[in-house]
Order: sequence, then structure tokens, then C-alpha cells
Amino acid sequence: MALDQQTLDALLETVARFVRNRLVPLEASVAENDAVPEDVIAEMRDLGLFGFAIPEEYGGLGLTMEEEVRLAFELGQTSPAFRSLIGTNNGIGAQGIIADGTEEQKQRYLPRLASGEIIGSFALTEPGAGSDAASLKTSARREDGEYVLNGTKRYITNAPEASIFTVFARTDPASRGANGVSAFIVEADSPGLSLGKPDRKMGQRGTHTTDVMFDDCRIPASALLGGVEGQGFKTAMKVLDRGRLHIAAVSVGLSERLIADSLRYAMDRSQFGKPIAEFQLIQAMLADSKAESYAARCMVLDAARRRDRGERVSTEAGCCKLFATEMVGRVADRAVQIYGGAGYIADYGVERFYRDVRLLRIYEGTTQIQQLVIARNMIREAQA
Repeated sequence: MALDQQTLDALLETVARFVRNRLVPLEASVAENDAVPEDVIAEMRDLGLFGFAIPEEYGGLGLTMEEEVRLAFELGQTSPAFRSLIGTNNGIGAQGIIADGTEEQKQRYLPRLASGEIIGSFALTEPGAGSDAASLKTSARREDGEYVLNGTKRYITNAPEASIFTVFARTDPASRGANGVSAFIVEADSPGLSLGKPDRKMGQRGTHTTDVMFDDCRIPASALLGGVEGQGFKTAMKVLDRGRLHIAAVSVGLSERLIADSLRYAMDRSQFGKPIAEFQLIQAMLADSKAESYAARCMVLDAARRRDRGERVSTEAGCCKLFATEMVGRVADRAVQIYGGAGYIADYGVERFYRDVRLLRIYEGTTQIQQLVIARNMIREAQA
């Protein structure tokens, strides 16, 4: 349900102020301590940020896709760790339940996800199944009115904090493709579920990922998402389409933050008797970053509006994810170059963003996967 313009403007201004006044000053300490402070998490709950994309009837704000990406533009103006903490509750940790869950599953989990009482996580990737998600090996066999899960999931965001996992497992061992995959809602305290040690990552400190292991993990039959076997891969694809637009919007926000910081530094930093912002080669880098960022913003808004109109936007979402995440990588690289030696020093923060944004080109579908999705859709449409 779309908000009226006044309410939306007030929400965006409140979030922008929260990002500017509360989150930005904490960026260095979150990176140093690898944790988001509990009082900040509580404030995020109070602002409704754990449920902005969850329907109103389940306690969320029920934002449209356009409203969500506008909010993501603001959340992207600071360290990705803050957005990541709330991102799974609104995105991959909840959208599968929203799209395909039974009414009982929705009532049981969505209100608690929306309030931030619990954290949701999305367990698809495995040691041997990343981009080729249909080849996953985690199994779920039916036994005595339960399902028994065995296997390992890898790089699972928010796993240490999660109360529930949307887990994808093969229920039909005879099928080696997507049709044999089902989705389950697995509670973190289920017997046989354990976590690996936290991953040491290139960037995005404050965001936690680990392996999630299932060793004869028994869950009730009611944990089968939607109560239907063999629909898991379709659920995953529904979730990823929306998530790709969200990540593209976050990339836009991050690029705008980097551009603003680079411009400020270029205007303050002097060489040869004048600010470096007056040198044409610095201006060229600033201009290229601004043009690319603006293009990505326009793309994301257009695709979001199309989705809100009920159009299928798999191609457009892929275009946005591909262009925006690659774009922010280039913007971050130029930012380091504009800062010069200072850009390589941790005290200025720009090197942290340089490392943080590198992940955006990988998760929720790599750049190369987006290229395949876009091209295959183009061919399919041409043959229709």
C-alpha cells in the first residue's frame, strides 16, 4: 500500500536525519568492534526499519517497491553494516514467507520479523552451489511426520543473529535440477543445526556471515514453506528479483555518499596554490561519478515503478543490479584516487567504503549471472 506523499516525505527525512546524525558518526567504531551497538538496533526497531517491506497486516510498513528503493537510497548513505542488519528481515529473510508461505506461517513469523523481535536469514548458497543454485546438495527427507535436513550452507548473512532461516534443500533426490528443491522455515534452536565460526571478510565489518550446518536436523512437516514440495527454487527467484532492485538502490546511496565526500575533500585540499577541485582531471573524475550515479538512480526508480505496476521486471532488475553495483565500484575507486595518499589511509574512511562496496557485485547474483539473466531474457522475448 502506497503512502501519501506527505507521510513518505516525513519517513524519508526521519531516516536521512537518523543516518546523518546517529549512524555516520559510528561508522569507524562499528568497523573497529565488528558490531552494531544495541542502542542503535533498538532505535531501528522504534523507527520500523525491521519491517518496512513487510505488509501492514503483519505489522510492517508495507512500502511499495518505489518507496523501498527511495528508503534504500537514504540507508545507503552510511556503512552497509547498518542496512545489512535490517536488510534480511525486509528482503531475503522474509520475502519468501510473504510470497509463498501459508497463512499460519505468515502469522507466526512476519509480525516478529517486522518488529525486529527476531532476525531472519536466507540459506541458499553452499560450498559447491553458489551461482548454480539449482545444484545444491543439502537434503531434506520425510520421516515420521518430520523432515530431516543434512548439509552445509555457506556465507549466510546474519546467521549468528538469526532466529529463523529460510533453508533450501533437495526433497527429491532423483531430480538433480531446480524441480527437486523445496524451501523450509527452520528455527535456529532446532536440534542438529549448528553454526561455523564467523567469516573474516575483506570488508563490511559489523555484518556477520557464517556456515550453517545441518546434521540430522529434525524439523516439523509444517516447516515446509507453503506446504508444497518442489517450489523452493521458484520461491528463491521471486525473492532475488526484489532483492536485486534493493541492492541496486543501496549502491546508488553509497555512490552519492562517496561523491559528496570526494567533492568536499577536493574543495578543501590544496595543491600548487589552489583547491584540487579546480584541476580538470579531478573534475573529470567527479563528473563521471555523478553522471553514472544519476543514471543508476534513474534506472532503479524506473524498474521499481514498473514492478509496482505489476510488470515482470526480471530483466530490468538484472540491469539495475549489474549497472549500479559495477558503478559504485568505479565511484569508490575514483574516490580513493581523488583523496590520493589519504585515500589509502584508514583514518579517512574512504578505503573502508572501497572494500565494503566490492561485495555488492557478488551477492544476490554476481555481475556475470546478471549478464546471463538479461541476455537469456532478451533471446526468449525475441523468440516469442
